[in-house]
Amino acid sequence: MIEVKQVSKKFEDIKALDQVSVSIQEGSVFGLVGTNGAGKSTLMRIMSGVLKADSGSVSVDGHPVYENLRAKELIFYISDEAYFFPSATPNDMEQYYRSVYPGFGHDRFGKLMAQFGLEEKRKIKTFSKGMKKQLSILLGICANTKYLFCDETFDGLDPVMRQAVKSLFAQEMTQRGLTPVIASHNLRELEDICDYVGLLHRGGILLARDLDEMKFHIHKIQCVFRHEGDEEKAFAGMEILQKEKRGSLYTVTARGTREGILRQVQEADPLFAEVLPLSLEEIFISETEVVGYDIKKLVF
Repeated sequence: MIEVKQVSKKFEDIKALDQVSVSIQEGSVFGLVGTNGAGKSTLMRIMSGVLKADSGSVSVDGHPVYENLRAKELIFYISDEAYFFPSATPNDMEQYYRSVYPGFGHDRFGKLMAQFGLEEKRKIKTFSKGMKKQLSILLGICANTKYLFCDETFDGLDPVMRQAVKSLFAQEMTQRGLTPVIASHNLRELEDICDYVGLLHRGGILLARDLDEMKFHIHKIQCVFRHEGDEEKAFAGMEILQKEKRGSLYTVTARGTREGILRQVQEADPLFAEVLPLSLEEIFISETEVVGYDIKKLVF
């Protein structure tokens, strides 16, 4: 488990993080979402021990992370713009990381490089942005660490490669219990892979929730009623987060179980009633509006 407790960080007069606390369970995918400048990269660097927090603490499996080899050997950090040695090849970077991570999988690295169509002896400086991102991910996977921190992992990858990387993460989680922590400014990139999602805004964690639990307790229903006033009976006592009417069609986002919401609406004998799946973005819009934020202005 990774424990972040009351972490704050300033750069001169800019407050990058302000009393951030979050717990990341092992064996799950944690998505850290926020706009550019929200503090995602700063938090990732502090969690990986690259930066020292001004206050607060970060521990990895109970070990303080800053200047602690025992904690750092559990982590591989992929930054938004990965650094490679000048004129290095993938083979050169593999040799370097094998010296840092004793469990680095040499054979696995060769197989994955071939599967992704990357040349091991080609100069990395001739790679495209997407190819460099792929190489960083493969190096991180083959380091065989327990935790993999990924800052804007999917940025620069085409849709096919994004899906390939997600499948690779899922395989590693199943086979050896990898725990990926993925920072992104895009909710849509994370909703089909994450178990937990945290929303970082202006240096603080606005929300951190179990995605399945959120989906279980928030639902959207569309319905058409036979008579005017039936909607009052259908929605009476319901915790409504959003309600919209277009013509005779009502679209309501409410808190509760799917069965409970649908049962109450059907008691009003509607002409039509249907529960629709909610996207991660719609869930966060509903949750953040409840606490006074408009996520549509924060996350795109």
